[in-house]
Amino acid sequence: MTDGRPDDGAEASGVEVESVASPSTGQRARRRRVVRPFPGGPFEESVEFARQIYQFSAGQPVRKLTFFDHLSKSPESSVSRDLLTNANKYGLLKGSFAADPIELTEAAKRILSETGTASDKIVAKAELGITQIEIFSQLYTQFQGNRLPGRGVLIDALRAQQVPQDFIEEGVDTFVLNLRYAGLLQTLSGADRIVSLELALEHVALERASPVVPPGFASAIVEQSAPQPARARDVDGGLDNACFYITPIGEVGSPERRHSDLMMGSIIEPALAQFGLKVVRADAMTEPGMITRQIIEYIMRARLVVADLSFHNPNVFYELAFRHAIRKPIVQLIRTRDRIPFDVGQMRTIVIDDTDIYTFVPKIEAYRSDVASHIRRALEEGYEVETPLSTYFPSFSGAVAN
Repeated sequence: MTDGRPDDGAEASGVEVESVASPSTGQRARRRRVVRPFPGGPFEESVEFARQIYQFSAGQPVRKLTFFDHLSKSPESSVSRDLLTNANKYGLLKGSFAADPIELTEAAKRILSETGTASDKIVAKAELGITQIEIFSQLYTQFQGNRLPGRGVLIDALRAQQVPQDFIEEGVDTFVLNLRYAGLLQTLSGADRIVSLELALEHVALERASPVVPPGFASAIVEQSAPQPARARDVDGGLDNACFYITPIGEVGSPERRHSDLMMGSIIEPALAQFGLKVVRADAMTEPGMITRQIIEYIMRARLVVADLSFHNPNVFYELAFRHAIRKPIVQLIRTRDRIPFDVGQMRTIVIDDTDIYTFVPKIEAYRSDVASHIRRALEEGYEVETPLSTYFPSFSGAVAN
């Protein structure tokens, strides 16, 4: 170990060896603890962070304090440390995590350059996001050329690689997201397939035609298995085990209701399963009392909120503002056909293409992984939720007692 960081062998094996002082003798002893054997977030997030560096410094080295001051963040906050650590592990930054000034690698510049070719960017993304990370490289080699296997198969494959149990679900999600971002997960013949780099390069120049929405496609999926939102009184453990879904609901059979049912049943509920959380939606409020009061209580006290910005519903944005103010865990999503409003665009928002059945269904598993990855980060102990309020008014405290 150097500078308090694991060496390459320790990182690859999922074990970190650290030196600690014995309380009784004061002598240093070696202690082993399980660590994550891959970066702690999707590759795309780290690339977007590197892009901010690239745009601010024109690709040149920049002092850490200067850059984070530009972002209105503390370089010592947990969010800033995570951004630096993950970008470093993905090979986007030179030197160690603690290096100052911050300097982008040549591979990062290939991805971010305005003059670089699409092929060069695909090659660099595949290298940094998949092939240089041992467990992802092995998964890619094992399943290349086949349909994206079911989640259970990928879990078993990571177990076979002796990935620590605590990180297996996260490993599956990050692997799937990195494949998609690197262009190595392509929708072919109606299914997501893990393709070779050569095939990805062949597809990179192809333009996707904008599909036409077949009438009633959403209802064709939803009506087969319409989700039943958890009743507020039925959530075991109460608000600590609840995820409140802020969404435009609409009347039964309306586009808003079909969309909400589709997202909840196909994406949100499956993504939440590994975290032991149950979805509660406003139409499930059956307890006596004012429904508005019950909704606000869930917004303020539920362990997690998922906010669906689709349809630009004013009630959704009103409720979202409460959650932003108290800085509790939140995940935002929106349809591709809706523009992300400027005021909330600074928070990362998952964009889901539900334009037609042919583009939506093959990507369901990838969308679930994307949502699960955001949930995992939001619920991580010590993670600081950043909102427009916390960015521009860091002294503001809207916290409420539990």
